[in-house]
Amino acid sequence: MGGGGRLPALSPVAIIDIGSNSVRLVAYEGRTRSPAMLFNEKALCGLGRGVASTGKMDKTAVASALAALQRFRGLCDVMQIEDIHVLATAAVRDASNGERFIQKAEEILRRPVSLLAGTREAELSALGVASGFWKPDGVVGDMGGGSLELVEIVNGALRPGLSLRLGGLALQDASGASLKKAGALVRAALANAPQIGALKGRAFYAVGGTWRALARLHMEQIGYPLHVMHAYEINPGEAIAFARMVQRLDVGALEAIGSISSARRPLLAYGALLLEQIIRRGHPSSVMISPYGVREGLLFEALAPELQARDPLLAMASEMNWLRSRSPRHCEELVDWVGGLFASLHLSETPAEARVRAAACLVSDVCWRAHPDYRGEQALILLSQATFAGVTHPERGFMALSNYIRHEGLSIESNVARIRELMPMHMVERARILGAAMRVAYILSAAMAGVLPRCPLTVKKGVLTLSIPVELENLRSDRIANRLRQLGRTVGMQVQICVG
Repeated sequence: MGGGGRLPALSPVAIIDIGSNSVRLVAYEGRTRSPAMLFNEKALCGLGRGVASTGKMDKTAVASALAALQRFRGLCDVMQIEDIHVLATAAVRDASNGERFIQKAEEILRRPVSLLAGTREAELSALGVASGFWKPDGVVGDMGGGSLELVEIVNGALRPGLSLRLGGLALQDASGASLKKAGALVRAALANAPQIGALKGRAFYAVGGTWRALARLHMEQIGYPLHVMHAYEINPGEAIAFARMVQRLDVGALEAIGSISSARRPLLAYGALLLEQIIRRGHPSSVMISPYGVREGLLFEALAPELQARDPLLAMASEMNWLRSRSPRHCEELVDWVGGLFASLHLSETPAEARVRAAACLVSDVCWRAHPDYRGEQALILLSQATFAGVTHPERGFMALSNYIRHEGLSIESNVARIRELMPMHMVERARILGAAMRVAYILSAAMAGVLPRCPLTVKKGVLTLSIPVELENLRSDRIANRLRQLGRTVGMQVQICVG
């Protein structure tokens, strides 16, 4: 599971997304399985406001959007990005003045604008979820300002999608700003959506700025310990209760409302209404927030099949390893070394657990440049908050805690308590074992490649045994023995070091 080789040279790519509520520029470092974001800026222009009732985009909104595009073109020039893609969605698609807008946009950007049909928008949204989650299974729902796209996804494979005029601005406009009327529109539209029937007992992947804003507010309301939006999971019953509260109360009374732009606040109630109705009718097992959508789907679609098939978490962990570790090959060897130890201890792992353990090993040396007193703390913060894809929040906690222990030892300080809240107890215990094992590995090998494969740590006749070949006998020390005893106490076994 380790391995990935040296990183290829990358050329940056930019996507300009002209949506019904926002116009956004996102620049990525390149076309990789898990692309890092170089720059991200949006302008809330509200192109979709009034389209449902007037049939065209408002002049002020159009002027705001074109001004944003002028800046985005300048930013691409400054960043020297030539690989630029421009997308337009529901508002431009539905408006009578959409064609004229596209002409002006193309003059400014010096690039063609791809006007996405509803089904195409749904497909790209689902591909975005496929890029950000490992083998996702459920229904993707992308709520924009003008439309809602629904697509069933089965272990990463897409089924035909559907586009409904249930975006926040469209609902506000069509209902005359009445939540009661908006509710009737939503119920009627969802009644015949086959994707809702396919949702029962499976994950609902919520895409779109309004739902992300609701998730951010939910985090603050419950005092969640991690402010990472990707793969934030909400229990359906809890999501319904929160959605009802948002519809009932003045949103200004909610905690952290200051973090939500004033232009988006009026749409929160419509997002809450739509989410509630989807849950009530679809009965999903969970609501999973995804910041990955149309833009990431476009990048993912262009990858070669062998890159699409790569695990996004391991791809990102491998990139971090090659960028930051003293010896990337050592971290790759550590994956197999710990794997052998776990197998010898009969610590059973699911495929999902094995891949996260491998990722934790790959990134185990990324904080070596920090002062020794702060390496554990930096590892805890970096690995719990990094822009990993294909990882749940408990898995983030596992990677962060095991690497904190790798630097700080088994006496877990109070500042780690909040990260522990992300995980069930068995994951905490497994993180302790992994961290203790990495402490042995690093003091034995000095973080250099070529040592661990020659010094296996396995159970022999009921004793946890570190085997050192004669030619490496000089590496043996009291520090190694002490750390080995710590690991032995963690797994409840006697230990020994055998030379020869």
